[in-house]
Amino acid sequence: MLDLKIVGGTIMDGSGGAPFVGSIGIKGDRIVAVGDVQEDAAEVIDATGRVVSPGFVDVHTHYDAQAFWDPTFSPSCFHGVTTILGGFCGFSIAPLSPESGAYLLPMLARVEGMPQDTLKAGVPWDWRTFGEYLSRLDGRVLLNAGFFVGHSAVRRLVMGERANAGEATAEEIAAMQAWVDQSLAEGALGFSTTVSPSHNDGDGNPVPSRFASRDEVVTLASTVRNHEGTSLELLPNLMEFDERMVDLLVDCSLAGGRPLNWNVLTVGDGGAEDRKRIETLLQPSRIARQKGAEVLALTFASAPTLRVNFVSGFVFDSIPGWAPLFKLPLDRRLEALKDPFIRETLRSAAGEPKPGKINTNNWDCYIVIETFKPENKRFEGRMIRDIAKELGKSYFDTLLDIVVSDELRTSVMREASGEDAQGYKLRAELWHDDDVIIGASDAGAHMDMIDTFAFSTLLLQNARKYGLMTLPETVHRLTQVPARALGIKDRGLLAEGLFADVVIFDGETVGRGPVYTRYDLPGTDTEGRLYADAIGIDCVIVNGKVAVRNGAVTDVRPGTVFRSGRDTFTRPIPALENAA
Repeated sequence: MLDLKIVGGTIMDGSGGAPFVGSIGIKGDRIVAVGDVQEDAAEVIDATGRVVSPGFVDVHTHYDAQAFWDPTFSPSCFHGVTTILGGFCGFSIAPLSPESGAYLLPMLARVEGMPQDTLKAGVPWDWRTFGEYLSRLDGRVLLNAGFFVGHSAVRRLVMGERANAGEATAEEIAAMQAWVDQSLAEGALGFSTTVSPSHNDGDGNPVPSRFASRDEVVTLASTVRNHEGTSLELLPNLMEFDERMVDLLVDCSLAGGRPLNWNVLTVGDGGAEDRKRIETLLQPSRIARQKGAEVLALTFASAPTLRVNFVSGFVFDSIPGWAPLFKLPLDRRLEALKDPFIRETLRSAAGEPKPGKINTNNWDCYIVIETFKPENKRFEGRMIRDIAKELGKSYFDTLLDIVVSDELRTSVMREASGEDAQGYKLRAELWHDDDVIIGASDAGAHMDMIDTFAFSTLLLQNARKYGLMTLPETVHRLTQVPARALGIKDRGLLAEGLFADVVIFDGETVGRGPVYTRYDLPGTDTEGRLYADAIGIDCVIVNGKVAVRNGAVTDVRPGTVFRSGRDTFTRPIPALENAA
């Protein structure tokens, strides 16, 4: 007898092929039959009128810490995701020492937008090795989860405070490589790092990996070559995407002999200049294929909204000359922003916005999202340009006056670009590009800033709304494509013998609900996270067990904590495969 049978649904198996009405038989954690399944089952799910597809794969999250206080990985679990990967941008939380843990906690709070009180209350911080970290999660998680080992974590462990001071010695690089090697042997799925100027630590200084020499980065990247089922991730400097940056991406892939992915390829207005910018950013992918390497760009399912504020300072601290402001304690920072001289210094350092572009210093383009003083509530939902006109002030002073009045807590965001037919036409072209993967979700990070965590339902919604892809093709891009790109074994397809990761949804209504703030984080009653409910997701099955039913988590925890080699495979790089 089968353990579970799904009957009557329209099966889209993840391959992108033609859908068909049929049944799926599951025994244990595997699919044992697809199509006409006659055998009885202990439980039968009627999926008539619904789509039955593989579970969705999220290839870029920061759930490393949330796994302890929320092993369901919400809200991803409600949006049809059955597999998440984390440990990116160099920000893993293993390997660890007491000293490095004390540094990593406020670093994560700053660079990845996780409240310090939550990190203190919800994470034990008491392991040493990567293997010990993974073992702490075994048997506890709702979804399948795999993690990369991060450069900044390893560098701080080896070098201590010197990790934030300059280049490493040859001996220190060798020690770092030994830790990366051990972490990969213990199950890390790859090595990750960042050189992005937007990544600063709890003190407002560059994170450890940003002090690394090119030789250090490439040497550590080469370590994955010795481990089955591993890959690489690197967050580049998108503000200076020059020949050196292209070479770094390509050379890391060559050194490791593995695919490398980077985050994030955005779409603007979809015009000629935007297309030119995107082609520049895809140059590493084109060059890599010529050299026998592979560089993959991650992209969004929509035009992301980025809520920023002057408490965390994220994004603002990457403006030239602004970093010292965000190194100040909050009370001194507030006083500084009241000073006309400092304001003018900041405005001058930011420069003038470039015509026709939406940049960080386009002060008039910010929308006030949330305010905290009663007198400022009237500004919510309005643009700075309109408020400034009403008040008779400059755009910059209007923004800062509201921020100061709110004691820095005001949340603002820029207008989303490309949220129209032209923008989505270009997005669709990228979604079909073999050098691009959909899934730069950042779920678990920037909790009060970004809404890309629900990328799966949003992709299904936008593909339907704009007529960009057929439903089977959209499912393919959410399942088989990312699973194969990251070398995940036996997942991403509905086929006999593969793991039973399944999502059942309404193909005509599936989407993301409105974004709102949810106050459910441990250790704090005042800091919340952006959240959105899923629409049209009926059931999520992980390893043959019903994990989510009608928007509620069940009492099972069937997720597998991945280990490299056991749960992943080394995928041949296409250029080499084709040349053979």
